[in-house]
Amino acid sequence: MRRAVGRTRLPMTEKSTFEKLTSSQQPLYGPRRLLLCGFGPEAQTKFATLLDWAGMADVPKVWATGEQGAAVLSELMALPDGSGAGTASSLPRAVIVGGITQAQLIHLMNACKRSGMRPPLWACLTPVSETWPLERLLAELARERAAMEKRRR
Repeated sequence: MRRAVGRTRLPMTEKSTFEKLTSSQQPLYGPRRLLLCGFGPEAQTKFATLLDWAGMADVPKVWATGEQGAAVLSELMALPDGSGAGTASSLPRAVIVGGITQAQLIHLMNACKRSGMRPPLWACLTPVSETWPLERLLAELARERAAMEKRRR
């Protein structure tokens, strides 16, 4: 199965690119971690259950809070597992992945879709995006989603 996922390797003055996902067992760039935005305490519990169901309960999770919008992604991805748990988040719902395999990412995306959860924005950490503030990445992902939805119509 091949699936496109937004990549934000280029500065915002250039077009973002999409790269096809494969069922590769090669780890994606960055530390093995999920940076999760826009999940309140109840949604965090449900997402953790979904990860368990998907066989990914051992992947460290960082729950980004609204106050962390200006934080750089590399700093957020370095936070300890469970950081921000139990805290509400006013950020847009997003899942930013690092260090998991492409096959795991595809499996996680499919599990989220089958669960009926509100669709999050998705991103893979890259050498460029890890230098960005979280709010910049989220804004770019929202623009990409809007452009994709416009093309679908």
